Amino acid sequence: MKRSLLPGLCGAFLLTLLAACGGPAPRLERAPEAGARPPAKSGMKPNPLARRGGGFYKDDGLPEEIPENIDDIPDAEPRWEPLHRFANRPYVVLGKEYVPMTRLQPYKVRGIGSWYGKKFHGQKTSIGEPYDMFAMTAAHPTLAIPSYARVTNVATGKSVIVRITDRGPFHADRVIDLSFTAAYRLGYVANGSTAVEVESIVLEPGATYAAAPALEVAAIKRQTARQEARPAPTREERDPIAEMAMAAQAQDEPAAAPAAAPAPAAVAGVGNVFLQLGAFSSQDNAESLKAKLARELDWLTDAIQIQSKGGMHRIHVGPYRDRMEADKVAERIRLALGFKPTFVTR
Repeated sequence: MKRSLLPGLCGAFLLTLLAACGGPAPRLERAPEAGARPPAKSGMKPNPLARRGGGFYKDDGLPEEIPENIDDIPDAEPRWEPLHRFANRPYVVLGKEYVPMTRLQPYKVRGIGSWYGKKFHGQKTSIGEPYDMFAMTAAHPTLAIPSYARVTNVATGKSVIVRITDRGPFHADRVIDLSFTAAYRLGYVANGSTAVEVESIVLEPGATYAAAPALEVAAIKRQTARQEARPAPTREERDPIAEMAMAAQAQDEPAAAPAAAPAPAAVAGVGNVFLQLGAFSSQDNAESLKAKLARELDWLTDAIQIQSKGGMHRIHVGPYRDRMEADKVAERIRLALGFKPTFVTR
């Protein structure tokens, strides 16, 4: 008589089931809590200061993540570079003239240093390169682009070397805007600004940074000797770049009209008064400032526009019905940036 296989199969099944029950319980992945910070990207770590804010530009703030090796990021390495073709042309911002240096020369000043971060990360700079807040760079109103400068925290004595790639800051009491990493290295990202000393690094073609201190001393001596020996410049000898800046400013000032000629009436319902925030011969510089102002003056309801004419690129806000309406906005801009824009009609 054949033996049934069913009891054996049932027994084997029960043994397997018991063995499984006695093993470790399966792992269940826990869903992340609401508001929890996502894991850091490779090579990045959470920024412990991210919740504290900081920076100069409104709502700029600190990045959520920073490089793991941020303390070891080296200074910019000074090397001789040809100057940018357009970034060193004269310009006007909020009624103030700026004439950038057109050659590498000694420069040393003390003032307030600020920094700019995530709001501008990836945006085009005056040199045409995207801004990288984790690189050792800086913005300066007049230092040649590109060039290099040593920036020292006056309170601590710490120093960094940065590459100048952008224009700014355009605030009454600021002398330089550092990248996030440069400010981090100087220890003032949480405060937003601090007293600094800015000193240019002068290199000549073919020179190395190791020889820079001696070259700087020699350059200072040569410049001093030239200034002492040079008589006051005549009209023909004046710097053509400075003349260009003054001419650009003069173009923006309305010419005095004859007393008998009535002022042209504005089109009904449409204003013809504008606020001028800047004037550049370089379109890249104008675009760079427009992007910064759009973030700094994010309360503006009127469009920021660039008017290009005669080789100049002017940044206008408006239109406004009359001077009184425009003046209210101009005063808010003055309180925000420290300078009051000029009034123009179109």
